[in-house]
Amino acid sequence: MFSIPGKQAVTLTPRAAAQISRLMERDGNKGLRLGVKKGGCAGMEYTMEYADTVDPNDEVVEQDGARVMIAPMAQMFLFGTEIDYETSLLEAGFKFRNPNVSEACGCGESIKFDDALTSE
Repeated sequence: MFSIPGKQAVTLTPRAAAQISRLMERDGNKGLRLGVKKGGCAGMEYTMEYADTVDPNDEVVEQDGARVMIAPMAQMFLFGTEIDYETSLLEAGFKFRNPNVSEACGCGESIKFDDALTSE
């Protein structure tokens, strides 16, 4: 929907692709579906869920054995995002480097997008 020919909507780092591939293999899912929803102190939150089917309107990104489906309403918010998987002594999880985010809350769980994206 919001794609540019020859350019993926999101990119995965090798660590993110490896983790998504492991999750797909372990649980037998078709991939992970990404979205955004209203919530959190900054106004919006990312969503991730296992997907057993690919919706015809999903933007599908496949990289190094990993498959990510982007829900239609989230595509304009996630375009250009790099997804990484980071581990530390206290936590492990996916990190989104999204050029469309104008603010993020202190806890890192919610985001605010550029007003041009949310005013439609």
